[in-house]
Amino acid sequence: MKDVAAQVITPRFRRLASEEVMEKNPGDLVTVADREAEVLITAALRDAYPDVLVVGEEATAADPGLLERLEGAAHAFVVDPVDGTRNFVHGRADYAVMVGELRGGECVRGWIWQPEYDAAYVAIRGHGVTRNGVPVTRSAPSADPDQLRAVTSRPESEGRHGRLTFGATAWCCGVDYPWLAEGRVDAIVYSRAMPWDHAAGSLMTSEVGGVVRHVDGTSYRPGRRHPGHLLAAASPDAWDVVATQLQ
Repeated sequence: MKDVAAQVITPRFRRLASEEVMEKNPGDLVTVADREAEVLITAALRDAYPDVLVVGEEATAADPGLLERLEGAAHAFVVDPVDGTRNFVHGRADYAVMVGELRGGECVRGWIWQPEYDAAYVAIRGHGVTRNGVPVTRSAPSADPDQLRAVTSRPESEGRHGRLTFGATAWCCGVDYPWLAEGRVDAIVYSRAMPWDHAAGSLMTSEVGGVVRHVDGTSYRPGRRHPGHLLAAASPDAWDVVATQLQ
């Protein structure tokens, strides 16, 4: 991931030409860096695991059927070549490269590389989280909603909800989830649950004692499609508090 970023992503940071930025859908940006990085990461994964299913964000945009294959796959990788593309396009440092490894639909290993912060996060099921090789831990947050630090990916939802005040995410799951793991925030609400956005981060959250569930209480599984909003919290108690305030 570092090599690919150094080869095709960071050289374009704050240097993108107008023809190198496109829209997949209105307001949904993609760049040549996204596409080239995904091709390179996918090729490397298939070299290492010839029979594995690789589901990348850009490949799925071209072939939505890849998501249907993910649910039944015994072994798969999900790839977000440039998470936070809008930030990347506008020259903001909050972007990341993310890969999650799934076994039977559950994430067992996850990697987040933040090029502009020189920060590499690795999560391994049952073995915790590291940042540049140093273990990441955090204390459980307060159960007092007035003290919980919550953020949302929906601008229209920022502000007061019951006794909670919601701020803004970084507009990049590859930055948001490390915030949660390291204690900068206590809860995050997302409106979408695409596997390449949340596989690595959901594993990171569980490894520091948190939970990621849909707002109906269903546990999040990257290999399962679910239309509901997603709530990540640094502890089960914090999840319950935030869910109650949202309701």
